[in-house]
Order: sequence, then C-alpha cells, then structure tokens
Amino acid sequence: MIKKSSLIISSIILLNLIVIVAFAQNQKDSIIENRGYIVNIGDKPDNINFTFTDGSTISLDELKGKVVVLQFTASWCSVCRKEMPHLEKEVWQRFKDDDFILIGVDFDEPLEKVKSFKEQMKTTYPMALDKDALIFQKFALKKSGVTRNVILDKSGEIDFLTRLYERKEFEDMISKIESLLE
Repeated sequence: MIKKSSLIISSIILLNLIVIVAFAQNQKDSIIENRGYIVNIGDKPDNINFTFTDGSTISLDELKGKVVVLQFTASWCSVCRKEMPHLEKEVWQRFKDDDFILIGVDFDEPLEKVKSFKEQMKTTYPMALDKDALIFQKFALKKSGVTRNVILDKSGEIDFLTRLYERKEFEDMISKIESLLE
C-alpha cells in the first residue's frame, strides 16, 4: 500500500514538473516569437506623456487622428544608429506633413546625451526622454533591447511592430504607414 501511494505521489510530482516545464517553454517561445514585445497588434496602449529634448510635452491621447511611430533608440545602440538615417529620410521627411508623427524615444539617457545623440545623427524628428525606460516597458521587456518601432493607427491601436533593422521589414513598415495614411 505504501509503495502504491509513493508511486502515485511520484507520478503526480512528475506530471506537475512536466506541466511546469511545458509552460516555461511556451512562455519562452512566446517571448522569442514576440521578439521581446509584451504588446500585440490590435492592442491600444494607455495614455503616455512624452517630454521632448526641447522641454515641450505631448500625450499619446493628443496624437489621436495621426499615424504615430514610436522609435525606441539609444546612443549606445549600433543598430539604432544604422536605422536612424533611414527613418529620417524615408519616413520622417516623407510623411511629416501628413497626419503623422515619428517620435524617437531614447532609452534611459540624460537630456544632454540625447541632445548630442540627435545632433550626431542629424535627425530632425522629435526625440523624447524615457527616464528609467518606463515608456519602453509599456511595450517590451526592459532587457529585450532597443531598435524597435511601434506603429499606431489614427485611433491609437498598434498596427505594426518592428525589431532591429532589417530592410524588408523596414519597407513593410513604410507600406503600412502609407496604407494607414490613405
């Protein structure tokens, strides 16, 4: 009787471990599949307040009616530096006079560093500060890395997500912006 109950308890423990391992793997696969994002297409982020390098502010709610690109970046990020000239020329300069805004959201760097970075990169789109990466963490896991773009449609819903700089995905993002502005 004792052997039988020990076997049952061992089986239950083993089954629980299998379930835990499967759940953990599923979570890991989901994070990899989502590339560190904790949001999905169709989600509507809560209102966010942005403070720009010039001291002006704006909220996400105030941007309703515009297509919004949030570009998460940092001065130490080599892939960000590779992508930013393309964002400036192919996205910002092209769409800035439409119902559109591109906001660079700098990952937890002080104001002077961000101003210097913006100047080095020769970008003219607005840059916002993200102290302690609190804005970033509304969209992605803190340690999942910058170089990502979140595209919001005119109603404020997430419509496209990018990660790193890959030309095909970048071109798909531009097509998505075009379609959202039609």
